Parts: sequence; structure tokens; C-alpha cells
Amino acid sequence: MNTNYKKIELGDICVDVIHKDIKNVHLSVYPPNGRVRISAPLRMDLETIRLFSISKIGWIRKQQAKLKNQKRETHREYITRESHYYLGKRYLLKIIEHDNVPKVVLKHSAIELYVRKGASTLQREALLQAWYRKQLKEMLPKYIASLEKKMNVKVTEFGIRKMKTKWGTCNSGAKRIWFNTELAKKSIESIEYVLIHEMVHLLERNHNETFIAYMDKFLPKWKHHRKELNRSALGHVDWSY
Repeated sequence: MNTNYKKIELGDICVDVIHKDIKNVHLSVYPPNGRVRISAPLRMDLETIRLFSISKIGWIRKQQAKLKNQKRETHREYITRESHYYLGKRYLLKIIEHDNVPKVVLKHSAIELYVRKGASTLQREALLQAWYRKQLKEMLPKYIASLEKKMNVKVTEFGIRKMKTKWGTCNSGAKRIWFNTELAKKSIESIEYVLIHEMVHLLERNHNETFIAYMDKFLPKWKHHRKELNRSALGHVDWSY
């Protein structure tokens, strides 16, 4: 895909402009610091993009304020009695050293990490992240299958990976969906919202009135669930216009 990069200065706001072989202009504000980016069609000149940016200044500042006020998960050291989350519930981490294969065991109020003696913080983190991915891979198929019938769509493939700015992404052409590993920390309602959001993109690519109508149909309280997800700690959300 052909791309080229430029910048627009709008007072104290710097906008990264990326020209792509696309049909429509896309404006996004990214966490954690409110970085602004516009993806524009190759044919669109910089002055037109500047005027578009100026018309969206109020919206940009609103999204930046949301990100600034959003709760952030504190840095984790992966030590005993540290708080971690799974499916919206808080657990205390318990580090257990042993000589066997590393593993994670979920208890009533604790997540037990069985690690080899001397395991580093990065190794402990990698173990827990792998466990989160495994839980989502085992959990999501039944929800996807149910929604496929309800929405009359077909997901050919899905995957789990770490994402910096999105909860999920959909390649509508390939009918492939990726989900953020961080979703394992969120409630089932939040996970369902992201699932439906991405699967609606199989019916409508853009965030337009048709998209909203589908969201209203398949998840009437989707705006409430989106709000709750975006208010939660470590909210890696793409504030796309």
C-alpha cells in the first residue's frame, strides 16, 4: 500500500497525516497521550485535510480530555499479593517457585504463578500473558458461533495479540478478527461488546449510521458497555471518528 507522511500544526495540537490508498478520511486520537492521526485518500491535498482537522478541533480536545482522565493500570512487578484482573474480577497474584514446567492456576481469589526459581519479571509477565491468550482462545469460539447465527455472518479466523490502541480489529475482506490480549481482564459484557463491534464490521466496514443501526439491533445497550469499557483501567481504545 502506498503511503506518505506529513504533519499539520494546529496551535498546540500536532496532527500526523498519512496518505493511503483508501476512499475515506479517518481521524483518530490515540492513548495514552492523545496523539492525533489522520489517514486520508491519496487524492486529498494537505489544505483540505487542514480544514477538516480545524473543523474537528472540539472533538479532538474532547477525546484527549477523556484519555487524560482515564484510569491507568499501574506498573506491574509480578510479585506476590500484587493485584491482577481476570474477566473483570480482581485477584491477588501468588508466586510459587518449583522445579517443574511453569503454569498458571486460577483460585477463588488468587492467580497462582508456578515459576522456576529465579524467574525474571519479564518471564513471569510472559507466563501470565500467555495464560490470558489461552483463556480467550478457549472462551471466544462459543460466543463467536452464537453470534454468527444471530447476525448471519461468518468469521473464518480469529486471533489474540497484544495491541497498543485497539480492543479488536476486523479484516472484513478476509473475515478475520484479532482481539487484544487485555480483553481477558475485562468483564464478559465488555468482551461481548467488542465481539459484536468487530463482527458488525463484517456487515458494514465504516462507523456510519448503518453500523450504529446494527449495533442497536444486536446489542441495544452497546453504548453503556462501551462507556464502561473505556472507563476501565488500561483502556487501550481507538477513539476513531
